[in-house]
Amino acid sequence: MPLKKLDFRAGVNRENTSYANEGGWFASDKIRFRSGQAEKIGGWIKDNGTIAQENAGVGAVVPTPPTGTVWGVARGMWNWITLVGYNLLAVGTNLKYYIQNGSGGLFYDITPIRDTNTAVPNAFTTTTGSAIVVVNDPGHGANTGDFVTISLTSGPVSGIPALVMDGEYQVTVITNNTYSIVVSQAASLPLIPATVTPAVSATFAYQLNGGNAIFTPGVGWGAGGWGIVGWGLASTAGVGSNAQMRVWSQINFGERLLFNPRGDGIYLWVPDANPAIFNRGQLLSPSNLNTQNSIAYWTTDGTCPTICNHMTVSDASRIVIAFGCNDPTGVYATNVLDPMQIRWSDQESYSVWTPATTNQAGDYRLSRGSAIITSVQTRQELLVFTDAAIYSMQYVGPPYVWNIQILGDNISIAGPNAAVTANNLTYWMGQDKFYVYSGRVQTLPSTLREYVYTDINLTQAFQIVAGTNEGYNEIWWQYCSANSNVVDRYVIYNHLDNVWYYGTWNNVNGAPQGRTAWLDSSLRDTPMAMAYGEAGSGNNAILVYHESGVDDEVVEPPLAISAFVTSSDFDIEDGHNYGFLWRSIPDLTFDGSFVANPTCTLSIYPRDFPGSLYGTPSSPSVTSAQNYQTVRTYEVQQFTPEVYTRLRGRQMAFQISSNTLGVQWQLGAMRIDVRQDGRKT
Repeated sequence: MPLKKLDFRAGVNRENTSYANEGGWFASDKIRFRSGQAEKIGGWIKDNGTIAQENAGVGAVVPTPPTGTVWGVARGMWNWITLVGYNLLAVGTNLKYYIQNGSGGLFYDITPIRDTNTAVPNAFTTTTGSAIVVVNDPGHGANTGDFVTISLTSGPVSGIPALVMDGEYQVTVITNNTYSIVVSQAASLPLIPATVTPAVSATFAYQLNGGNAIFTPGVGWGAGGWGIVGWGLASTAGVGSNAQMRVWSQINFGERLLFNPRGDGIYLWVPDANPAIFNRGQLLSPSNLNTQNSIAYWTTDGTCPTICNHMTVSDASRIVIAFGCNDPTGVYATNVLDPMQIRWSDQESYSVWTPATTNQAGDYRLSRGSAIITSVQTRQELLVFTDAAIYSMQYVGPPYVWNIQILGDNISIAGPNAAVTANNLTYWMGQDKFYVYSGRVQTLPSTLREYVYTDINLTQAFQIVAGTNEGYNEIWWQYCSANSNVVDRYVIYNHLDNVWYYGTWNNVNGAPQGRTAWLDSSLRDTPMAMAYGEAGSGNNAILVYHESGVDDEVVEPPLAISAFVTSSDFDIEDGHNYGFLWRSIPDLTFDGSFVANPTCTLSIYPRDFPGSLYGTPSSPSVTSAQNYQTVRTYEVQQFTPEVYTRLRGRQMAFQISSNTLGVQWQLGAMRIDVRQDGRKT
């Protein structure tokens, strides 16, 4: 018989069975479709920037994660360039907030200080022979895992020099008045009794309370995703609460950075003229200070929100907007968060929030839903998502400032980072399907909807991260599979070719590899992501550059990226006859490979009926006691002219895969030589 061209449709389809999806692709991992053909995705490398230890005291034990990592699981990124050319990257984790100056540069800790207690008397309790020191600071407000910087220790502590005591420490809370730290040397003085309280004072600067690395469901309204940090709590909406997952929103206001931990205040960071000075962020709150320690404080009118769930700056008007916030003004002044409240500052100002005839500050309360989840800035408007609707905010100027109208009702969004804009369209992942906004809200048809939503942990929906890879016209969503509390899956939509594909993040050396934050910034060479750090800790993160090389160079030595694409079943006519496949002509290019003789593996899966297994229970697999033929695998090189196969089946599926260092490939249009080989009822 003449050769038959295998011209499979682009994209992966799991909405139908493999048999019903004849002529398409059924399974994938670490591949993409470009110009209609499958190819392996690009590799990734690690940014080796380390934490700057500018807060260390002489001889102090400063907590330091492994080289190239930062403290905490990252949940926010932002990149901008200052007027003097500093390429700054902001990274927010559940424990810290960092600024990096240039790729590979140091990560400077700018985590805001929430409270400072000075000259606390009888500050330490020690035990002879132990390096564990108990700090006595009534009402410290810290949570286990938070950080404190100790300074001005008035003298040695049971033989531990004051210079050793001064420094940054991670705390373990004992009571509301005490916590413990671990110093670099043990108390050495022969004290009786062994446990004593030295008469030494010190000053304690407490950093912003950390949040959880994952979402922790509870009981009752306000414990789930929509009430993240604050909504439904009885007091001040849990400012700095350690009960829920930490999520950040951040954006630059000129050279300056505004950032907000969900359920807390809005903070400001001002770059210094000296790149070696990276000071901590400051809370946007009433202050009459001007300049201190190179940090520009500002005077507010005393009415800015002190707590909010999300924040942005309008490009069209240079107005700071707080979503899901409190309103400390007027008759109903309160410090309690209203999850449906929107407030905005005066134009060109982040310090004036009191509405007046002479400014554009104002407020508005949305009506549809129970909480504002996030906002996305588009070309002509701001899209505001609640847990039940989507609104449009369009700048119209004084006196009304914003025209706010509902665009769609009974829609959902999975989490604060689940939406992204590409090519003037906004895409987002809902609780049960995908959406697109193109001037009107529409369902985004997906050939992977059933696959994604039948194996997803929606309890951890706030971990979902959307991002673009504009070099390949892609929207990426990272998410947790049904049995996972860490990000271990991704799904991709190619908005140019209108196709879908997916993959997994497996553990490497015991550490999860999922991406917890994503930023496709043209200010750095390739898309960036934050991934989990060392194995088993869950307490640190690494910066990764995608589309760099062809291997996983985060680990040392580098690992090959295991990539494959598997077709759906095909048959002769409608499967009435068996097919005898005796040869195939592969069509592969290996452009971009870094080895002299790159290869791929061609696997052919024959079987009798859809209910029978392939030769081995490989994906896609079905449950049956009947095995039919043996799966055949063949090594294919760039100049392999043809492969002799000699196998028989009513249906067959093809797979192209690679798991070798330095290999990059793209599949073309294979040909096969197959003929009828009898029939069987």
